Amino acid sequence: MKPGVYQATRKDGSIYYRGNITYLNKHISIGSFDSEARCNSAYKEAWNILKDNSINILSYQNSIKYLSFEKCVTLINFRDNKMYIKNPIYLQKNYFLYYLAPSLVLKFDKDDLFYYSTHKIQNRGGHMFVSDYGMQYNILNRYGIKPYSVKGKDYKFANGDETDLRYSNIILVNKYHGVSKEEKKGKVKFVAKIHLNGDFIVGRYSTEAKAAIAYNKAVDLCKSRGMTKKFPTNFVTEYSPREYADIYTEIKISSHLYKFFHNKNFREA
Repeated sequence: MKPGVYQATRKDGSIYYRGNITYLNKHISIGSFDSEARCNSAYKEAWNILKDNSINILSYQNSIKYLSFEKCVTLINFRDNKMYIKNPIYLQKNYFLYYLAPSLVLKFDKDDLFYYSTHKIQNRGGHMFVSDYGMQYNILNRYGIKPYSVKGKDYKFANGDETDLRYSNIILVNKYHGVSKEEKKGKVKFVAKIHLNGDFIVGRYSTEAKAAIAYNKAVDLCKSRGMTKKFPTNFVTEYSPREYADIYTEIKISSHLYKFFHNKNFREA
């Protein structure tokens, strides 16, 4: 076999070729190929990247034909930063870049490096997620952004760059579902709303967490009255379970919500 090429057999008995390269005592797979010649060409390309500093992520297409884009990023990072990461990550001084494609690059704080070096980001129609324990998680979940959150309303990017996912660039406006901030005459209140036949105001509260609890209480009332609509509920982290239970018991929600259910002819939205 040619250098860097190893023959392998699939379950159906067909032959394919795996490429491997060793650099700085690290054995690196460079991919699988349908012919020995292609695999050997990819092996040579890998060595060219590791030896030639002029080959970078912007110019790699001029000299690379057989290696995948992700593998090029991995090798260039290993060459420049002496750290092998299997995912397409390139380290910067205080942050790192995650390349989903040559034209789609995400920025992350170095605090997230361990997580994303072991969790691959997938992109389907603009929905970016990782798989963890058999489940799919939107990458925005790590910032407390819920699946139903609306960009510009519930969260925003400080510098306007949606690909900059450093913590300092993400501003949570509305942390909880059904809760929004209201400011009148210099006084701040948090409004809890639930969607029945249109938006229904549950009440106004002094803190965001209390408004979230009030919203949850309104959801429970709706369910107890026979509504089958699936309402998102809030997981409130500010209080212990006992504190949550005490606030839940004492907090008041609009009496109009109770009156709503006195009408036996209500229709679910």
